[in-house]
Amino acid sequence: MNDDYFEIPIEGVLDLHTFSPKDVKELIPEYLRLCKEKGIREVKLIHGKGKGILKEFVRKQLQKIPFVSRFVDAELNDGGWGATIVFLK
Repeated sequence: MNDDYFEIPIEGVLDLHTFSPKDVKELIPEYLRLCKEKGIREVKLIHGKGKGILKEFVRKQLQKIPFVSRFVDAELNDGGWGATIVFLK
């Protein structure tokens, strides 16, 4: 990630709109690791609807993380296909 530093609250919801696309690749596994350490086993990643490019990228990254058991679209009232719910082992 870049040299700018700020603390992200580890609460099980991460809005990726606030980050540079180049930072997302490193951010996702680190954020999920910290959630797992805190005992959070269900995490919502908000990537937006758009053209689905960020969603596809996020899901490719999730497939590489060994402690991710599965992931699904959020319920319609919780972001629908603009957010992914991640279940951690």
